[in-house]
Amino acid sequence: MTREDYAKKLIPNDEDHRYYEEKYPPRNLTEGAMVTRFAPSPTGFVHMGSLYASFSDLKMAKQSGGVAFLRIEDTDQKREVEDGISGIIKDFDNLGIKWDEGPTQGGDYGPYIQSEREDIYKAFARKLIEEDKAYPCFCTNLELDEMREEQEIQKHRLGYYGNWAKCRHLSQEEALKNIEEGKEYIIRFKSDGDFKNKIILDDLIKGKIEMPENDIDIVIIKSDGLPTYHFAHAIDDHLMRTTHVIRGDEWVSSYPIHHQLFDALSFERPFYAHIAPITIREGETLRKLSKRKDKEAAISFYHNLGIPAEVIELYLATINNYDFEAWYIENPDKKVDDYKFEYAKMPIGGSLFDIEKLYSISRLYFSKLTAKEIYDDLLKYTEEFDAEFNEILKKYPDYSIAVLNIEREVEKPRKDISKYQDIRDLVYYMYDELYKVDTYEWQKITDEEEIAKICKLYIDKYYDEADDKDTWFAKVKDLAEELGYAREVKDFKKNPDAFKGHVGDVSSVLRIALTSESRTPDLYEIMKLLGKSRIKKRYEK
Repeated sequence: MTREDYAKKLIPNDEDHRYYEEKYPPRNLTEGAMVTRFAPSPTGFVHMGSLYASFSDLKMAKQSGGVAFLRIEDTDQKREVEDGISGIIKDFDNLGIKWDEGPTQGGDYGPYIQSEREDIYKAFARKLIEEDKAYPCFCTNLELDEMREEQEIQKHRLGYYGNWAKCRHLSQEEALKNIEEGKEYIIRFKSDGDFKNKIILDDLIKGKIEMPENDIDIVIIKSDGLPTYHFAHAIDDHLMRTTHVIRGDEWVSSYPIHHQLFDALSFERPFYAHIAPITIREGETLRKLSKRKDKEAAISFYHNLGIPAEVIELYLATINNYDFEAWYIENPDKKVDDYKFEYAKMPIGGSLFDIEKLYSISRLYFSKLTAKEIYDDLLKYTEEFDAEFNEILKKYPDYSIAVLNIEREVEKPRKDISKYQDIRDLVYYMYDELYKVDTYEWQKITDEEEIAKICKLYIDKYYDEADDKDTWFAKVKDLAEELGYAREVKDFKKNPDAFKGHVGDVSSVLRIALTSESRTPDLYEIMKLLGKSRIKKRYEK
């Protein structure tokens, strides 16, 4: 029996590898254009670490005029969670991330879900069998366990290799006889590597890494007909014409297998860039950000808080290239895509995750938005997470925009918003529907009679909606003086016994009585928007 007939017996699929080589020709791209891919498994949500890798995929492809595609690697279906694929797609949609190709976008190099590419992997496995580079293995789990135990006793490396690879030496006749008897089998790659030899990974981030050749006869097709990760990765990255594989550095140790598979299949190897993990501080130690332990790892965490996708992008850019932050500060009118990302500027060690840094970036981002931009996105956020506030915002659109615009169109705009979830708590007192009198926080001033006197005299005698800001504040000083408070803080400090307090204390009473908050944006602007009738009503209470 010829090798070709033998291979067809083992893998009786319709098409051979040549069909797929013609179906997926090299891409027609300009020189230097990168083709990158993000290839998650549907075993959970998209987390910050995987988003970090996808960010690099997207930026490197876009700035080079290339293609970034999403590929779902679901060949390990025992680990797949319910709605795993749709969950990944939803997470990216919530972040506004658009792939050039993928399960929902389509493309000329699909399908983009590995379980839908089963015939493709079988065609290339058959090619390896024809070339005596792969073979069927009939070892049971019990036999493999016994082999590992023996390797441990003899202090040998664990794995299916060399003399331990007993099915490697089966003849065609023996293999076919086993199949006729109904024995279950898998397909293994026949490694020609020598563990004593060294290969070099020229990593785009980490530099040159020396490691042993692979000599393990890895599984390439499982008993369920689906490929293993290693084999599928090689086939897909070749046929999808991936030029740059950007992935976590936990995959560095797998490079010898991938190096060998590409050579055995006569594929041109892509460039590899292994990204250091995002770490988090726990006590005095650092550990990898965990999607099981850390709520901050989940992308949905930021969506639920109302942190804009643009902020996540800015944060990822900051930890992705060491000089991005300085560049962004020096170029406040530029966008992330105006910066040129480089592999050489990516961290070799782990990037420390800092939620306070992210919030700081977010506050800066919000400070640059117009009130109308904030209002429009706040409507979207509250529609999903705060129906009551959403109805109020829609009821008073112009007023709400004016509220959000307080201290915004100035040289140094306010930086109190870090997420859309913050806004209700920052402005609730501007809406009668949300304002509650019993939320007063009087702090240092507790004399209710004095408070009532300040409020009544102010609204009856001093407040005038037509006043400009200077006139308004001058009248607050007049009020303070009339009631025995110093017009200036410095005067009070010079002679504290001569006054009840100073103008700042009077202002605090007016602020708290009106808003129930001791710290707010510009009180003059707040009063202008609330209007005299509402101010009077609140002060009388």
